Amino acid sequence: MSDTFERACAAADVPDEGVIPVEVGGVEVAVVKSEGQYFAVRDECSHAQIQLSEGDVGECEIECWLHGSRFDLRTGEPTSLPAYDPVPIYPVRLDGDDVLVDVKNPLNQQSL
Repeated sequence: MSDTFERACAAADVPDEGVIPVEVGGVEVAVVKSEGQYFAVRDECSHAQIQLSEGDVGECEIECWLHGSRFDLRTGEPTSLPAYDPVPIYPVRLDGDDVLVDVKNPLNQQSL
């Protein structure tokens, strides 16, 4: 199996309980750090096509700033309305000081 991880950003670029927008392999991704872990989700709310990277992060969730939908960063599942569809989440790994993301193999097999 070939390695499909690509560099997304420097780990130091992502603040604690924060998020930054990046493009990985042509996909807009929100790279998030919450509770000391890194996550990657499609940077688009499944409810209103708003960038999730502009929202708040806490307790392994990200909140869309427009309507307040929240998503579990581990599963992509919505944890509050009005969203009811999950967002794609992607495998993440650290390589030295870099955050790598695999956008070709979503963990929850969702595709927008």
